[in-house]
Amino acid sequence: MLEKINLKKKGDWKDFGERVKKLEVRIGELQRRAKELGIPVMVLFEGYEASGKGTMIGRMIRAFDPRGFQVFTTEKESEEDRMHPYLWRFFTKTPAKGRIHIFDKSWYQGYFSGKLTPEEIRQFEKQFTDDGNLIIKFFLAITKKEQKNRLSALMKTKSTRWRVKKSDWIQNKNYEEQVKKYDELLINTDTENCPWTVVEAMDRKYATMKILTTVAKALEEAIKKAESKAENKAEKASAGGEKDSSVNIKHEDFKNGVLAGVDLSKTISEEDYRKRKKELQRRLAVLHNKMYLKRVPVVLAFEGWDAGGKGGAIKRITQAIDPRGYEVVPTASPNDIERAHHYLWRFWEKFPKDGHLAIFDRTWYGRVMVERIEGFATEDEWKRAYAEINNMEAQLAKNGTVILKFWMHIDKDEQAARFKSRQETPEKQWKITDEDWRNREKWDEYEKAVDEMIVRTSTGHAPWHVIEANDKYYARIKVLEIVVAALEKALK
Repeated sequence: MLEKINLKKKGDWKDFGERVKKLEVRIGELQRRAKELGIPVMVLFEGYEASGKGTMIGRMIRAFDPRGFQVFTTEKESEEDRMHPYLWRFFTKTPAKGRIHIFDKSWYQGYFSGKLTPEEIRQFEKQFTDDGNLIIKFFLAITKKEQKNRLSALMKTKSTRWRVKKSDWIQNKNYEEQVKKYDELLINTDTENCPWTVVEAMDRKYATMKILTTVAKALEEAIKKAESKAENKAEKASAGGEKDSSVNIKHEDFKNGVLAGVDLSKTISEEDYRKRKKELQRRLAVLHNKMYLKRVPVVLAFEGWDAGGKGGAIKRITQAIDPRGYEVVPTASPNDIERAHHYLWRFWEKFPKDGHLAIFDRTWYGRVMVERIEGFATEDEWKRAYAEINNMEAQLAKNGTVILKFWMHIDKDEQAARFKSRQETPEKQWKITDEDWRNREKWDEYEKAVDEMIVRTSTGHAPWHVIEANDKYYARIKVLEIVVAALEKALK
């Protein structure tokens, strides 16, 4: 790909200034329309050192309203970055709807450091383009001689000398080898949904025109696509509304009986419960300290039926550990800021740094349960969520995170009894809502969705544990045992 690029191209237009001005006006108009339509935009700049990435970013942003974009320089990892999974610092910087985020170097640096494979990069980008994001990728190319000349020029001036690193000279010395590496990367990550634009950056005028033209064209296409989608949605609404197939659950043929086969008769005496709880909490306290010292991050995800005992199980874990080393994250309906981002964004924001524990009371699995059943997510959205979630959890595990997922399982009779008890107990009445009763009417639909969720997303590095929770004592002990066993294994 790179070897066939003609780097001698020049922008010798006599009306260069006029052309640029027209493009800037057009891009400004497109930015405003993209904002109206809620299109998130990411613009990536990669390329050889001294190829002019900073200069071209500066030139490009003149066309944008400064209130609608932000530039991120992500070449260097901060200490906070290093204490999270590699993709954390990029996912948390992705734009809200209608915003433009520009990256001076990006997640592609993870390929050269061995932290990301091309497949992981493709997966990362696809989840955003599937969600309506526009990603524009530029690779700036110059010759070996031009790179050497530019580095030398920077070295001559005290005010710019600091920009030249030893690694820049090494890249120039090994230029041919770098070309092959870059070429391999570009070929393996050039996709239909997220293509590369190679910019011949020897001549700054030519590079400027190509970048501005590409941005304008990409925005026009994204806007046209979004407008068409909005029109189709409006037409269906005027025709009586679209019947969302997700409400009727089109995966009816997916029958595996995970929950149907759970023995909910398991119990434990109160005496045994108190004895075992004391011992398990003692061990957990020791493990929590070791977890911090060895910088092992831990994620505990709790899902289950309403009144299934999530809160009680979480409380028995937190009773044993230092409050400075954990956070309980209750997950409710997304707020306006969270809805403006990719649905996984709010969870990436809360994932723990190395040595810390995050406990999620309800999780990202709402996408394939409540959002699926209630029609808040389209069929396409919740169907692709299985792969997106698996990929996310794989990134956590790659960073050494211990991931445990619990489904707190009770039967309908036990749930009804707990609902009634909550209604009759003043200090517990806040726990029961009309929505809880409404959800009972869709028990069968939820059971099918949970069965499918468990089978499709239970992996070796992020397993599901179905907890027999009709007996609260038994459930709490089993959760503690699983947590303790997993930490002991991870900390060997």
